[in-house]
Amino acid sequence: MTPRARKLVVAGLITGDDGRILITQRRADQALPLQWEFPGGKVEPGEAPTAALARELREELGVTAVVGRIWDVLFHAYPDFDLVMLVYACRLVPGELPRTIEVADLAWVATAELPGSWDILPADRPLVDRLIAEGPPN
Repeated sequence: MTPRARKLVVAGLITGDDGRILITQRRADQALPLQWEFPGGKVEPGEAPTAALARELREELGVTAVVGRIWDVLFHAYPDFDLVMLVYACRLVPGELPRTIEVADLAWVATAELPGSWDILPADRPLVDRLIAEGPPN
């Protein structure tokens, strides 16, 4: 039996001053096109997860973020690979405004609006459930 491919990714739970959470929409040319997710991406070999998240947020959204403590670790079995996601509580540096550089769209969403209103990636849905139950990290 061949071992399944496993991907390590990082995601930022970015909370605005008003308590809303930043989500991004995948591009049409990506796998799982136009679905919504928490911003982040792959950890490159030899790269620290926090450095990977800061890099991904710069590349995708053009922002500098303060990457805080780890908030959750998720596992999701997609048909072709297993995904391990490290989720960090983040804040944007004051004055930073996210832009759609490598994403189709972005939205600041109240936690209560996340379920049902947005087509969230399957791997990210447990985060939505935890946000509804506990609220965003401080």
